[in-house]
Amino acid sequence: MTNQITPVILCGGSGTRLWPLSRKSFPKQFVPLIGEKSLLQLTFERVRGLGADPLIVAAEDHRFMVTDVLQAAAMSGHVMLEPVARNTAAAMAIAALTQSDTKDDLLLFCPADHHIPDNAAFIKTIQQGVPAAEAGAIVTFGVTPSFPSTAYGYIKQGKARADGSNSVERFIEKPDTEKAAKLLLEGGVLWNAGIFLCKASVLIAALTKYAPDILQTCRDAMEKSANDTSPSGHHFTRPDAKLFATCRSQSIDYAVMEYFDNVAVVSFNGMWSDVGSWNAVADLSPADNHGNRIEGQGITHHSKNTFIHAPYRPVVALGTDELLIIDTPDALLVANRKNAEEVKDVVAKLEATKHTQAVMHRKVARPWGWYDSIDMGDRFQVKRIGVKPGASLSLQMHHHRAEHWIVVKGTAEVTCGNKTFLLSENQSTYIPIGETHRLKNPGMVDLEIIEIQSGSYLGEDDIVRFEDTYGRAS
Repeated sequence: MTNQITPVILCGGSGTRLWPLSRKSFPKQFVPLIGEKSLLQLTFERVRGLGADPLIVAAEDHRFMVTDVLQAAAMSGHVMLEPVARNTAAAMAIAALTQSDTKDDLLLFCPADHHIPDNAAFIKTIQQGVPAAEAGAIVTFGVTPSFPSTAYGYIKQGKARADGSNSVERFIEKPDTEKAAKLLLEGGVLWNAGIFLCKASVLIAALTKYAPDILQTCRDAMEKSANDTSPSGHHFTRPDAKLFATCRSQSIDYAVMEYFDNVAVVSFNGMWSDVGSWNAVADLSPADNHGNRIEGQGITHHSKNTFIHAPYRPVVALGTDELLIIDTPDALLVANRKNAEEVKDVVAKLEATKHTQAVMHRKVARPWGWYDSIDMGDRFQVKRIGVKPGASLSLQMHHHRAEHWIVVKGTAEVTCGNKTFLLSENQSTYIPIGETHRLKNPGMVDLEIIEIQSGSYLGEDDIVRFEDTYGRAS
């Protein structure tokens, strides 16, 4: 009898290669890139065909964004929260360690940020790898190359196996253009998709042999893990932070796959992209007769081979060629297409010069909703704040600022000192400096307010939390 396949979604990307649309606090897997859906939501929908709830390995800071996407996909799942990023070997280890000794499911490890539009073809390909995985192989999946890409690693296929897969002759690092072209001419190579299928016990045995320090550190961290449930009913597991932080950071490719003696590969012939650069994003949009690709309010004139991402305002490209133009409310990227892989270097430079745009968007996601800093000046700041139905901010106080709240949508329940009252649209209230207060949405629709802050210091760290639904009380 075939074991159940449990999808494990690896959701720890940092978000630097698609800056400024993705940022470290809002990586690319959460960005609505394809038909207003995020890559993570599309990944959840893709693995739904396996029939088991996914196990998600994500960063602690992204926990509520993950559960929001689960809700958008109408799915449930168990979320494992990494206190720090330690690459794929550790992420896969803690997932495998969740399996009991009496339950040895097949685990399908999928990155959260890939685009595979044909869900049925994907499920069929995964099922082709089941016999090899049941027999004790670690099955990897390769994509039939359509051009000599330098952005992907390659898998050299070996002999056909009796289980319908192929053996792996070797893994090949990302090549230069000349080597990539040579590989395609030689044949028998696939792009490495970074998707793996194996029994939990097989992965643990492989880690025991080839990366015992990573496995032991993860085992120790999991033995002291903590479990809790979000207000929306999603379950979180947190490995011990201090122990997990001591784990060596290494990819599963280097830790295990290059040494394991029973690796099989199954080829996937459908469309696939790791959406790893703005060139890859551009290629997802249809081109006009001049090679221009437009998302949103982009306009081209006497331009060719130009990609414009402009969701917020008109962006005009005049007489351009081979350009990428990415517009957001607080940062703009203009790049030659041949330099697309260098965006991460620009982000590092922005971080070094303390630009907040390297890490955060102007609009910031919060467990209760979001806020958008729309204006700022000497001793004042204006924000739009959105609160989800039933959600509330913490009971809090500020030492240095007062706040004026104006309700523009929905109904607000306001606590100010020892008073609690309701505000409807077009009504407002004032929160004095030093006053304990809370904002809650008691209704069934989103609440939106305009908040005007005034005072001598307006930093986000001027906050004392007394009670908090999300475990952030001081």
